[in-house]
Amino acid sequence: MITCSLVTSNETMESLFSASPLKFSYPKRKQPMAATTKLRSLSCAPFAVQQRRTSTATRTAKPTTTLAPTTSTTTTPPSKKKVLVPIGFGTEEMEAVILVGVLRRAGADVLVASVEPELEIEASAGTRLVADTCISNCSNVIFDLIALPGGMPGSARLRDCEILRKITSKQAEEKRLYGAICAAPAVTLQPWGLLRRKQTTGHPAFMDKLPTFWAVKSNIQVSGELTTSRGPGTAFEFALSLVEQLFGESVTKEVGEMLLMRADDDHPKKVEFNKVEWFVDHLPHVLIPVANGSEEIEVVTIVDILRRAKVDVVVASVEKSMQIMACRGTKIIADKFIDNAAESVYDLIILPVRLHKAIYHDLECLGNFLSNSHVLCFITATPWINGMGPPLVRLILHLRNSKFWHAILLEMIFSVLPHISEEGMTLNFQGGVTGAERLHKSKVLKKLLKEQELAGRIYGAICSSLAVLQKQGLLKDKRATAHPSVVRKLTSEEVVGARVVIDGKLISSRGLTSVTDFALAIVSKLFGHARARSVAEGLVFEYPRN
Repeated sequence: MITCSLVTSNETMESLFSASPLKFSYPKRKQPMAATTKLRSLSCAPFAVQQRRTSTATRTAKPTTTLAPTTSTTTTPPSKKKVLVPIGFGTEEMEAVILVGVLRRAGADVLVASVEPELEIEASAGTRLVADTCISNCSNVIFDLIALPGGMPGSARLRDCEILRKITSKQAEEKRLYGAICAAPAVTLQPWGLLRRKQTTGHPAFMDKLPTFWAVKSNIQVSGELTTSRGPGTAFEFALSLVEQLFGESVTKEVGEMLLMRADDDHPKKVEFNKVEWFVDHLPHVLIPVANGSEEIEVVTIVDILRRAKVDVVVASVEKSMQIMACRGTKIIADKFIDNAAESVYDLIILPVRLHKAIYHDLECLGNFLSNSHVLCFITATPWINGMGPPLVRLILHLRNSKFWHAILLEMIFSVLPHISEEGMTLNFQGGVTGAERLHKSKVLKKLLKEQELAGRIYGAICSSLAVLQKQGLLKDKRATAHPSVVRKLTSEEVVGARVVIDGKLISSRGLTSVTDFALAIVSKLFGHARARSVAEGLVFEYPRN
């Protein structure tokens, strides 16, 4: 259980627990709206969450001369960087969602706008996304960046939107940042005349439509205010390049670490133990359950890649609504409810990472509470944190004023969740009561997973969702990998360094930037290396020849 005690004197606690400064760095997170948080064994009185805006620019107070001791000066922090990501029917979902997810991790205020008459659009691989607003509402907004995802016919839909053309043309005229990826440079920006005297790259299938003298075969090409890139396989690089131009190198490094990006090393991308064939004599049938708080990058990437390989993929909601709100605010429409999906048999069930929206919401409220008041919170979880009061107190004392406090809380909860019983935590927030971990508690999903194992069928998990498999006893005597925050808490044997681990009919991955390797490994096991390589080439993703 989790317990909480409050001490109203910060100075008293600092005298009791002194420690040298600790240095942590995490990307900024968007502040939540006011809410009430309730934990079964951790409760705080309702408090108003003070909205605070942050900026990556270093703020320095101007020296002032005062005649009276009571005079004081304050500075108002600048507003967040505003980013527009337009989408339409046939937009490449991986590119759109990776752009949004990475930029929001960096602290940008990202607005997803539909160029269609409705907010809901069906992307190129069949994923249904819901925009934040219509493009008509963006005409008078000044954006620091406009980033166009590619895909077909999505790029043509963007090209034919007159409002978007005017917004983007004005962006270019006023020397503000704009970018495009995949088909969008050739299909969208070129007809608008926004590639003149700009070195440009794009998807290999559209390179011949770019001005020959200015076309460059590179993953990322920055030419003045314009940044272009090649395809879904380079979307992370594209997004991080835009982050660096908006926020600088230090924030880019922080976000890259959060995404688990790393330079090529000696560790293999994929390791396999107890090798068995994943043979099926029909079109593979795959289930991906999702819920509020699911990681949109992982969900959309897996779905996109598997559907490119001609896999029958069903996205099933474990919520009461078909629409789920992913962890970075992307709204995704599932194909079915989990109860309806359970009527079928699946060759493979994949669990993407998820942390319920309510947990994100309540953690951020708690972070504001600790940051905005002289209150210190002791948290102990039996048996994991029992006896660790003083170190945890020192940690909170040093981190509570950190600009990355909310991300730190998120990492803490990722570590705590596997050690809390299902009955040990409930959360209340505006709108009613909901379970803290739907994937953990879904009886239908539990039954499906157990049947999957007993029938000798394939199952997998990515990032921190291996904790769900552990609770079902599906990791016993298995080697696996997971998000660094939970991998050491799992009962399975960790495989150090590998991005993807296959053990018999279990497949696991670290998550986020390794999700493409994860999905291609599944394609390779189901159809062979040649099919996986063909899909990777369409993504413009580097994949071994043999």
